[in-house]
Amino acid sequence: MRKEEPGVSANLPWFSKNAVTLGAVAALSVGVLAACSGSNSSTTTSSGSTASASTAASAGSTQPITIGISLSLTGDFSADGLAFQQGYKLWAKDVNAAGGIMGRQVKLTILNDTSSPNQVVTNYNTLISADHVDLTFGPFSSLLTAPASAVAARNGYAFVEGAGGAPSVFDTTADEDDHNVFDASLPVADELMPFVNYIASLGSAADHKLTAAYPMANDPFADPPVQLAQQKLEALGVKTVYSNIFPEEVSSYTAPALAVTQHKPDIVVLGSTDVPTVQAFMKVFQQQHFTPKMFIAAAGPDQGAAFITAVGKGNATGMMVPDGWYGGYKNAESEKMVAEYIAQYGGSASDVNADVAEAYSVGQVVQQAIIATGGVNNAAIIKYLHSGVTLHTVQGNVLFNSLGENGAAAAFVFQWQDNGTAFNQVLPTSDPASVPILATKPAWASTAVG
Repeated sequence: MRKEEPGVSANLPWFSKNAVTLGAVAALSVGVLAACSGSNSSTTTSSGSTASASTAASAGSTQPITIGISLSLTGDFSADGLAFQQGYKLWAKDVNAAGGIMGRQVKLTILNDTSSPNQVVTNYNTLISADHVDLTFGPFSSLLTAPASAVAARNGYAFVEGAGGAPSVFDTTADEDDHNVFDASLPVADELMPFVNYIASLGSAADHKLTAAYPMANDPFADPPVQLAQQKLEALGVKTVYSNIFPEEVSSYTAPALAVTQHKPDIVVLGSTDVPTVQAFMKVFQQQHFTPKMFIAAAGPDQGAAFITAVGKGNATGMMVPDGWYGGYKNAESEKMVAEYIAQYGGSASDVNADVAEAYSVGQVVQQAIIATGGVNNAAIIKYLHSGVTLHTVQGNVLFNSLGENGAAAAFVFQWQDNGTAFNQVLPTSDPASVPILATKPAWASTAVG
């Protein structure tokens, strides 16, 4: 058990003094570019690696760099998909306004996968084999990233993404040189460790008879961090009163939410992928007059205005979520991106969905790789990203391990405070940027959760 950190106990009223988230394809383009003559397509060698079909892929070319992306513009992941689209387009806008990459403008082709694993495979096959894009960026969610990255791998493409950090995405059986997928964001399994460490800092959980519930949507993103948190918290003495995986369908959320209320746990750790999952649990909890003392969700509360609109400011207060970025992150590149986002879309820094930064980071990683390798040769980019180089993004440093996970990613926990008007970094408490955590979630507001 770790020693209690300074200033924790005073903010823990629930402890004693000593305890301290279209079958049809819609294509979108960023930047209206003049038609270019000549081919910029790629050909696949017999070994599956991609080679340039013309000088269009080499340094000195004036043809646009074409990037293919599949996003969930409709369906279950549409809120995240649309935010990712904003991030990708904002990055491309900035790049093109600055003269492009090595003098080449960037052109994005974005196809709608309707949140479907089958459609995402079709989309990347289309982008690579029919559209002959130079490069590919990843979709939203580990569920879609795993099959999408397999298509890219078969065609020798580097696959940089920002929302596919589940362990199932990374091929642990392949040789290091064959790993083509790179996640610029925080590895999923480690996301809740700051929260676990915080509970450890409070004193003996067993002595205080702390209980916890772990409802989890059946999703490769939602489950790993919650399962690891459960394992670690049980080792600290936190008693598990409920742990269950349920179908990732809105119609399936009410039953597990009701089951959790029957056990009245002190802590709820929700395996969620989006706002609707969290919203459904909050709605049931409110209706049943049950307020957990601490409520942390794997995803959803990080989605800025989309979350607040769904649940209401008062109800959002005290809600926590892990992430590697937030709108107020003290990073010069991040602050510039946030200012540009607000100028274009309105709102405040707290309203900026973390998906925007994840997508923007993908573009930054690839931009640095193109410059370093002198072009858009996918094999060269893969080798470069595996070289141990440290890259810089709006989310902070990126250093890929042998699997393609970002070993340099920082892990934080954020919380909605001040009646849902401020989204603050609260963990780790040792970080100078963290503000005091609201350790007991207030009772639900008089306004009903939507």
